[in-house]
Amino acid sequence: MKLMEKAPAKINLALDVLFKRPDGYHEVEMIMTTVDLADRIELKEIPGKSIKILSHNRFVPDDHRNLAYQAAHILKERYDVNKGVSITIEKNIPVAAGLAGGSSDAAATLRGLNRLWGLGLSLDELAEIGAEIGSDVSFCVYGGTALAKGRGEKITHLPPPPNCWVILAKPTLGVSTADVYKRLQLSDMEHPDVYGMIAAIENNDYQKVCSGLGNVLEQVTLPLYPEVANIKNQMKTFGADAVLMSGSGPTVFGLVEHDSRMQRIYNGLRGFCDQVYAVRLLGTQNHLE
Repeated sequence: MKLMEKAPAKINLALDVLFKRPDGYHEVEMIMTTVDLADRIELKEIPGKSIKILSHNRFVPDDHRNLAYQAAHILKERYDVNKGVSITIEKNIPVAAGLAGGSSDAAATLRGLNRLWGLGLSLDELAEIGAEIGSDVSFCVYGGTALAKGRGEKITHLPPPPNCWVILAKPTLGVSTADVYKRLQLSDMEHPDVYGMIAAIENNDYQKVCSGLGNVLEQVTLPLYPEVANIKNQMKTFGADAVLMSGSGPTVFGLVEHDSRMQRIYNGLRGFCDQVYAVRLLGTQNHLE
């Protein structure tokens, strides 16, 4: 038996860091929403009890470092599943990009194995397990649009934002999330208006969503990586309605309302950036069948 799960990417419409916690993590408030760029996860029962990760992408680890592997391992151990599984990851989301590709793969694996193995767990239960794997996994279990607090695992669902195009551009460099958080100067930074963004989404106000975009991690990543700042500037020059870095970077996204302008920005960015995508906001939650 085998089944497929989609693992959509996410962007941060707002990302704020409040303080460093005693456990070493940072207390965050983030507004996240899913976009229509997704990995595809195929889950297939195999003889024996092993977990096999298969991917054509050389940057995807095929062992315990892979978050999808960790998701399968936790479910096997916790629910005493004596079956083997192969997890084929078709990567469409760029790796180490600030788009939660690995977290979404883990979340899709949790949802898919819940069905494949007949575990009968709810999304809430899967999200709790996801929090043990990584900070974005809980959100990715649900998908949609949400306020994430704590270290990212406390989820409050929100309505979808106003529909628009999202242009994603990733320069050919990787950014270490841990390094960015380590360099963050908490005493000296501008904070985005997270709750203003929630109001803009609830009022379906596209202009306010655009004017409210904010990410404190830009204050670290942009000076460290001028290529990221350059893409932001180019996107604005080409006419995006609003531009922001997603997560700790290096991917930059632009919101665009009109098809013709989206095409112009997409074509312009393709001139100097290899990984460029034009996708729609998804913004709606996953569900269990």
